[in-house]
Amino acid sequence: MAKNLEILSVDISSSLPLPYADEGIRAGFPSPAQDYLELALDLNKELIQHPASTFYGRVVGDSMKDEGIEEGDVLVIDKSLDLQEDDLAVCFIDGDFTLKRVRFEGRHALLVPSNSAYPTIKVTSDNDFIVWGIVTYTIKKNRRRR
Repeated sequence: MAKNLEILSVDISSSLPLPYADEGIRAGFPSPAQDYLELALDLNKELIQHPASTFYGRVVGDSMKDEGIEEGDVLVIDKSLDLQEDDLAVCFIDGDFTLKRVRFEGRHALLVPSNSAYPTIKVTSDNDFIVWGIVTYTIKKNRRRR
């Protein structure tokens, strides 16, 4: 299993309030009411609930591509959250980090990819396994390369 995640620490010492379209962004017809944006949104405050236990991770690989998570996407990972069924989690198994959906089958955890080219991993007592953190947000680059 190859390492498919680059882990980075969170720096919340800075603040960068950006204009915020508080009425939402229409995917249909444009709204002229958004011409004057007065509210601001700070992504540090919006995305990070537990600064001391939150990290960023950059996705490497394509095992979660059918879920819309692609190479280069940035994950917000909170280590303080308890695992729940079907959480997207960064797991450490047998010396490697991997990003998978975690499901339960009896007393075993299943690490489920979102790409049929990869197998589901059944975690047994023979594995060195921990859930390293729960993914709370995915940040992706939408501008296509030209």
